[in-house]
Amino acid sequence: MGKEESKKEEVKSSKASFISKHFLYFIMYAMIGWIYEVVLEVFIYHWGYSNRGVLFGPYCPVYGFGALAFIFTVYPMIKKKKFWEKLLYIPLVFILCMLIATALELLTSYLCELFMGSWPWQTYATSYPGTNFQGRIALSPSIRFGIGGTVFLYVLQPLFEKFTTKLEKKEVKINAGILLAIMVAMVILCDGIYTFSLKPFLNNYLSEKYQIEVKI
Repeated sequence: MGKEESKKEEVKSSKASFISKHFLYFIMYAMIGWIYEVVLEVFIYHWGYSNRGVLFGPYCPVYGFGALAFIFTVYPMIKKKKFWEKLLYIPLVFILCMLIATALELLTSYLCELFMGSWPWQTYATSYPGTNFQGRIALSPSIRFGIGGTVFLYVLQPLFEKFTTKLEKKEVKINAGILLAIMVAMVILCDGIYTFSLKPFLNNYLSEKYQIEVKI
């Protein structure tokens, strides 16, 4: 019984570590995605600053989900390869990342439209005439997603893995990971309530009261 209990504890510990580690990846990439969107908007297109995320906080969940999709589907192909072998996979990794990110962006646009009435990147229709689909996806962003996904998997993800591996050596790794996940999840939950419930209500209320278009 002692060995069986020990094995069960190891399995539980391994699962908890896996979940907490990938949750950290999700948050990291979601925040990197938000920074990328803001930098692109302010310094490249000179449109001025606006919160580029669907939610209120400094993160774009779609980038977090996209990164996890890359990690689970594409990253295993190159993770244990030698350096020169990884280089040979770059074209394939680029294409796969581009296709996965584009499919996710398309799906997210429909979900945003369903729950919020619109999606943040509707400007695709005017910004990329002739190379977009209903303002939901476009060729230029898809290519950038492919490049970004390749950089994530070849540069950032190995660094993040080294970082999380060091965290796993601490005695309280599981408890800390679970607590961190719970805390961040609570923040996102509160953010979601504000974005999808309180924010539309306040916008409609202020717009009707002051007879002007108000967006907060």
